[in-house]
Amino acid sequence: MATYFANATLFDGRTLTTKAGVLVSNGTIAWVGSHARAPRETRAAAQVDGTGRTLTPGLIDCHVHLCFDGSADFAREAREMTSDAIAAVKAVRNAARNLERGVTTVRDLGGRGSVVCDVARAIDAGLVQGPRVLPAGRALTITGGHGHNLGLAREVDGPEAVRQAVREEIKVGARVIKVIATGGVLTPGITADFTAFTPEELEAAVDEAHKWGRAIAAHAIGPAGIVDAVRAGVDSIEHGSMLTTEAARLMKERGTFHVPTISALRGMIDHPDEVPAYAVEKATGLVGRARDAFRRAVRAGVRHACGTDAGTPFNPHGNAPLEIVRMVEWGMTALRAMRSATSEAAELLRLPDVGTVEAGNAADLVLYDADPIEGIDAVMKPALVMKAGEIVAGG
Repeated sequence: MATYFANATLFDGRTLTTKAGVLVSNGTIAWVGSHARAPRETRAAAQVDGTGRTLTPGLIDCHVHLCFDGSADFAREAREMTSDAIAAVKAVRNAARNLERGVTTVRDLGGRGSVVCDVARAIDAGLVQGPRVLPAGRALTITGGHGHNLGLAREVDGPEAVRQAVREEIKVGARVIKVIATGGVLTPGITADFTAFTPEELEAAVDEAHKWGRAIAAHAIGPAGIVDAVRAGVDSIEHGSMLTTEAARLMKERGTFHVPTISALRGMIDHPDEVPAYAVEKATGLVGRARDAFRRAVRAGVRHACGTDAGTPFNPHGNAPLEIVRMVEWGMTALRAMRSATSEAAELLRLPDVGTVEAGNAADLVLYDADPIEGIDAVMKPALVMKAGEIVAGG
């Protein structure tokens, strides 16, 4: 049945208009325009009163780990994940949690084997309910590099081996590729600013991913690793906590996205008595630099995409609304933060039919009782969530 959102304030992923109408039919957006000029077919549709409310595209989280729950000890959870079946059950449950918060698309950047690739297929086939999932399969790391102990990365060395790994992840269903270009917070014994892959290895990964039409994301915290990854041509820098002014300018020049994952650091530093001490120490040392790096990137005009790193300690799935709030707290305008979770995120993920409210696009929509552009906290309380024309939460 068709649905008509009547007389709403509309954030279409780019701009804000008032007294708008949106008609949904057969899972897509059939018409968008002034409510006063709504076509005749809207009268036969189920009516949703948008008066005093704001309609937006479904939110997009560009960095999640669906196999992980956000428990205090990420590495311990990885060790206890003893089978693909357990990982799949967790992934299905965590995927559904995103819909409840208005998140209708996620990009998974590392899980156990090909589990998330299979879960993505199951969601697409209608076997289970969840957001659209773009899986990376396993992330690629160097031997002994960040993530080798977490069950979400494969160790690979040398440009040709990197190419083969990219091909193998694509073979099992990866729709994006992730490389781990530096050290990280959750691997003991490796500093976060450690530079991992060589420029030649990164270039091989980028060339192979792009040859297959896949975007490629780089986990990159340290300044040298960030620059190496940007010069190699990655599509996004994940975290970017030590981003320098020069690197921000390079990212702006190359069109590289920044996915800041503020929620990952906050989850650890806000629970120092429960998260392993080595992780708390590294996160505490990074958070101030990450805030400065974020502001530096915003000032430089770097494009941003919302990503939470959900699944890391005290960073539960469905956290994209909170990430949006935190980006505003760190100095981004509400309009730009909302774009980062809609139109900008869709561009990064190469998804032309989501992220904006326009005729012909998928009917992924969220209705709020207040306007997030006027008060960003409104994004925390969706009144209705629709995915592909079906109301999946609220209503």
